[in-house]
Amino acid sequence: MARFDKEFAEFFSARFDKARRIAYAMCGDWVEAEEIAQNGFVRLYSHWPKVANTNPDAYLRTVLTRLFLDTRRRGRKREQLVAELPEVSMAADDSSEDRQTLVAALQYLPPKQRAVVVLRIVQDLSVEQVAAAMRCSEGTVKSQTARGLQALRAAYEKVTASSGCA
Repeated sequence: MARFDKEFAEFFSARFDKARRIAYAMCGDWVEAEEIAQNGFVRLYSHWPKVANTNPDAYLRTVLTRLFLDTRRRGRKREQLVAELPEVSMAADDSSEDRQTLVAALQYLPPKQRAVVVLRIVQDLSVEQVAAAMRCSEGTVKSQTARGLQALRAAYEKVTASSGCA
């Protein structure tokens, strides 16, 4: 079992930042993205002996996508009340105005369209890989990608117009 723990630790340290960025592209909040990434690795760890020799990257992407979509289902948003507000951190790799505008525009998309656009465009996954990750048909991925990109263009124009970047 120690061998699996060492392999998982190496996988975790090499992939955590990428997983966090994928989650951020979907949810638009660094704190929530970190929580999704952490929960994704917890789920991955519980299946590590079976997944380690197959394709752990694909498994992790699938888990991240499902965790994100789970948080967006009606009535499933879990808020925790705390006595003090947490500090909000700024990400060093998010300094580009275009990137901030694009992430803001992504937030206007419905969760499933957002997940499809992030997986297809940002992560450059095939239609088949996205369909497997989201447990839907390839036709659904294609239609959601087309609708998502159309909605993203409209949202991007709206965000740039409202911020005065036009």
